[in-house]
Amino acid sequence: MARQHERRPIGFAKGRQILPEDARHVEALLADMPRRRDLLVEALHRLQDHDGHLGTGRLAALAAWFGLAQAEVFEVATFYHHFDVIAAGQAPPPPLTVRVCESLSCEMAGARPLLEALPAVLGREVRVQPVPCVGRCEQAPVAVVGRHPVTQATSERVVRAVADGRVECVPPDRAGDPASAAAHSNPAWAVLAELVRTDADRSAVADRLEASGLRGMGGAGFPAGRKWRIVAAQPAPRLLVVNADEGEPGTFKDRVLLETDPEPFLAGMLIAAWATECSACYIYLRDEYPGIRAWLTTALDRLRSDPPFDTSRWPMPELHLRRGAGAYICGEESGLIESLEGRRGMPRLRPPYIAETGLFGRPTLAHNVETLHWVPTILREGEAAFAAHGRRGRKGLRRFSVSGRVAEPGVKLAPAGISLRELVDEYCAGMAAGHTLYGYLPGGASGGILPAALADEPLDFDTLQAHGCFIGSAAVIVLSDQDRARDAALNLMRFFRHESCGQCTPCRVGTAKAAQMMARDTWPLASLTELAPVMSDASICGLGQAAPNPFLSVLRHFAHEVADGR
Repeated sequence: MARQHERRPIGFAKGRQILPEDARHVEALLADMPRRRDLLVEALHRLQDHDGHLGTGRLAALAAWFGLAQAEVFEVATFYHHFDVIAAGQAPPPPLTVRVCESLSCEMAGARPLLEALPAVLGREVRVQPVPCVGRCEQAPVAVVGRHPVTQATSERVVRAVADGRVECVPPDRAGDPASAAAHSNPAWAVLAELVRTDADRSAVADRLEASGLRGMGGAGFPAGRKWRIVAAQPAPRLLVVNADEGEPGTFKDRVLLETDPEPFLAGMLIAAWATECSACYIYLRDEYPGIRAWLTTALDRLRSDPPFDTSRWPMPELHLRRGAGAYICGEESGLIESLEGRRGMPRLRPPYIAETGLFGRPTLAHNVETLHWVPTILREGEAAFAAHGRRGRKGLRRFSVSGRVAEPGVKLAPAGISLRELVDEYCAGMAAGHTLYGYLPGGASGGILPAALADEPLDFDTLQAHGCFIGSAAVIVLSDQDRARDAALNLMRFFRHESCGQCTPCRVGTAKAAQMMARDTWPLASLTELAPVMSDASICGLGQAAPNPFLSVLRHFAHEVADGR
């Protein structure tokens, strides 16, 4: 007898059905938002912020609201760490979450005992989560109560913050009031106004930046002026993207700049947009910086309503502030662009490069905060003045994020080419009491680990490759005789395993296998040595390509710490 198939009721689509109450809820929350795919991550944030989680029924309604397949919305919602996707019948998370950073600087400062103690003292109504770097490494260990960071955290300080209801991060008060009459008084704005007023030669401005020696401070170190010329040569419309998603463990300089002196950055962004004739600027900001996001929202509103230049000579570009969602991989420029387009932050294969085909398929200029922050200063004071700084034949100044075993951690403005020993002695008041220099990370998790014997090497682009390391974003983490390089390397590999986007097998599987092998008392040296080139040569992006650096550094410079367990 032939099997009879049940028909769906007329008017019902395949898959999860959308309940009317979920559709009404989504409609009410997003009533003022355009139904564009690139706003999907922003819409997910609204739901998460309002509901405390993302229920599957609400996600189905969100997909219908955007006109997307449910799978497209679910894959984005489950990709980012800051979204809690809850299936039907599953209990939502507690109303308050305390996140404790477990990256290297915080682990060295006691994050592990803090993580173990908090669940018992906070109770079941508070969720305690270990999380990757939250960008406050100089204040380690750090716990984030809701959105409120508790620095130099102890159990008592965290409990007090929870009891007092301190769960929100206020805008930084040192950055000035963007709504005040003096908001555009910073001299950086005069540089932009003069360029627009005189209709200066745009290519000459790029030449001046190249003459200064300014290179991208986000890690790659590509000459800024050359990048401007490449993008300007592409067909319009062109776009500018600011990478303010500094997720590299040990990196916090962009956060400090945005908290203390944000106006030169905003002016530098608009100068770059003017010089390359970009029609829109997109700032992609770490979700871990809610206070800065509130300040920037007001500042961008002020720029739109009261431009600091003559808009009859150059129209103000569109200004967009977008919110990351907790994914280190979005620090990679093409992964960031995928996220801006409302997708998972999975890096793209190259070529084409984003200068040719970037955001929304348009030529795109991408810079980090510090690079743009330097632009008005160089144009105001002269490229020669900037280039005159530096030691050991290097050019310029740069900000080093210094954390770990030093007396005074923080962001240090120092000459390019300075050595680690000089940086610690001259800018950090030496090592912390009771600690002796043992090693250091010159460039965060990706940059490798060097021994104290190499503490006199110049810290700059292209100076550390001979030792298997690089400076990257200048995230310097200092180790002492109370640390072991192999323990630091394991912490970094676990970070890479957690943050791998999973797109390519060499990174997805390689980071997991490496972390397993590095957790053993004796390392299987032959297996690790064989794994390293597979990851570095075959991974799609810099995460997988640089992930072997921590254990390769240990094998090269700290071999006495590991026995061969092959």
